[in-house]
Amino acid sequence: MNCAISLQAEQPDKLVMYRDKAHQELDKFIDRLAPKLLQEEPLTLREISDAFQENKSELFGGLLQEFIRMHHLEHCRQEFCHCPDCGRLLRKKRDSSRRIETRQGSSLLARPYFYCPNCEKGFSPLDESLELASRRKQYDLQQLALEYLAEMPFERASELFEKTTGISFSDHRLHSLFAEFTDQMTIEDVIPSAEEIARRIDNLPASRRPILAVASDGAHMPTRPPGAKGEKRGPGEYREAKGFRIYAIGSDDIVQIASWHQIQNAEEFGRDLNIAASRIPQDKVRICLLGDGASWVWRCMEEAFPGSRQILDYYHCMEHLHALAEAQYGDDPDRALSWVIGAIGHIYYNETGRVIGGLKRMKPKDNNVKEQIRKLIGYLKNNQHRTRYDGAKKGGYPIGSGGIESANKFICHVRLKRSGAWWLKSHGNGMLRLRCSLVNGTFNEAFARYVTRDQAKKYLRTNA
Repeated sequence: MNCAISLQAEQPDKLVMYRDKAHQELDKFIDRLAPKLLQEEPLTLREISDAFQENKSELFGGLLQEFIRMHHLEHCRQEFCHCPDCGRLLRKKRDSSRRIETRQGSSLLARPYFYCPNCEKGFSPLDESLELASRRKQYDLQQLALEYLAEMPFERASELFEKTTGISFSDHRLHSLFAEFTDQMTIEDVIPSAEEIARRIDNLPASRRPILAVASDGAHMPTRPPGAKGEKRGPGEYREAKGFRIYAIGSDDIVQIASWHQIQNAEEFGRDLNIAASRIPQDKVRICLLGDGASWVWRCMEEAFPGSRQILDYYHCMEHLHALAEAQYGDDPDRALSWVIGAIGHIYYNETGRVIGGLKRMKPKDNNVKEQIRKLIGYLKNNQHRTRYDGAKKGGYPIGSGGIESANKFICHVRLKRSGAWWLKSHGNGMLRLRCSLVNGTFNEAFARYVTRDQAKKYLRTNA
């Protein structure tokens, strides 16, 4: 009974103490603003805002510091502690201070430090209770910095980060954080869970099974070889980032399910697509596969989604027809247009065989056109079962690969193909994983797993 009364009495005391400390921090803040406040010339709103921005991190950092102390009084006053490994009762060795930085500013934590001679391990229970990061910059700053990096170059991200938060995050440390975070990311982190995918599909308003589109394509990325220290780097080259986008088609828009892009070979692409397919409730949706004429793309998609409807990208097919018409009838635009319109009509209404027959009878004007005709006949024969566009449209299926094309631009090109940018393959793939996680809505979960791993590594370091 007396213990309960004591605990109840302590709560108001904490609030009174925190209010006193908060007033002290506010007084310091006003003292820092005093030169501006007492300035004779009137200040503009911009100048007043800048003055607050320059000093607010010290105010909020101090308030955070006191809040931690009040909220964790037991840990801050701790004199004895059991070793988490051997259970031995330990006496506090000393009080140790640690500087941390959060979005609120810089704070100095004074906390008891314990050392177990039996385990040869030193630790602070307050650090573990607060789940402090091993870096000075805590997880809230790290997470925000990664989102900056996903949108802009490292140097610019560093500049804007300091301007908006008041905390300096150097270009070098941003690179280190980026590498540590993205090197641990896998497709399992980036693709939404099976439960989340099912939830997104179940939320679609539909009178029949919704359509799920799986579109695959590649985007060429500027890469460079790793140069040894002091040596000139070799020439850069463009390499294909093979990607897929899975999206559900609603009544008015499309619902993002999963995007994945990596600079990798066809075998690796197929493996990753199978991982994504394993999380799709395929019995709940009508699946269509969209791609261009690349045989490896269809091989991978058929393996991951057997029995699904296959649709050759309509616009990719039309490009081939226009290219041949230009080569064969370039000097007669009307005839070229007439031929293209006729061929498109036949293909659209599932009469691709008639177009193939017409191509076989076509008299090429030169050897170049002859070769183009041969390739187009092979292209249409190989994809004839994928050109049933009229039936696809009636069923509500998409016939163009605009979904993956937009993903190529938004995920790959916008960030990785900036003027003058050349990427190591590992860094480029890391950036693609980061951007895909943001697009897929899995970034927060991926960061939470990073925090868990960092906490585990910190524990291992103290026990090394």
